[in-house]
Amino acid sequence: MIAKKIEDALNAQINAETYSAYLYWSMSAALEGMNLPGFASWMRIQTQEEMGHAVKLYEHIVERGGTVTLTAIEGPQTAWKDVKAVMEATLAHEQKVSGLINDLMDLAIAEKDHAATMFLQWFVTEQVEEEATGMEILGKLEIAGNSQGGLYMLDKEMAQRILTPPKE
Repeated sequence: MIAKKIEDALNAQINAETYSAYLYWSMSAALEGMNLPGFASWMRIQTQEEMGHAVKLYEHIVERGGTVTLTAIEGPQTAWKDVKAVMEATLAHEQKVSGLINDLMDLAIAEKDHAATMFLQWFVTEQVEEEATGMEILGKLEIAGNSQGGLYMLDKEMAQRILTPPKE
């Protein structure tokens, strides 16, 4: 049986992951408006990935006999000045989510909830990957600089991303 304190914290994380999906969907729409369909596609896949994270949390709560409580999702930002600003906001958001996951892990350890600790390890690893990807994309945008051709090539590269199911 899952402790109420852990259940509440995981429910809050479901909200945070769903917000992340909503934010990335908004970013996808903004990138479409910038005529960057590859970046927009990348963000739509990011949206699906974040919803997958919310589902993992949902399933963990249910599997442990808890109650999933869904709450209102805050509306995300809807406009950015350029693709670099979008990707800077993406990295900043992933860093914030990493902090939330670390707080969850700290709580699970403090509550001696070994099942939650093991479950959350996947998210800790995932956040390392998310931040590294954000830094890599920003680095490539930095290299491209003001080159329209460089941005075009990077947009084509971003379009190659496919949704891969999470590793268990």
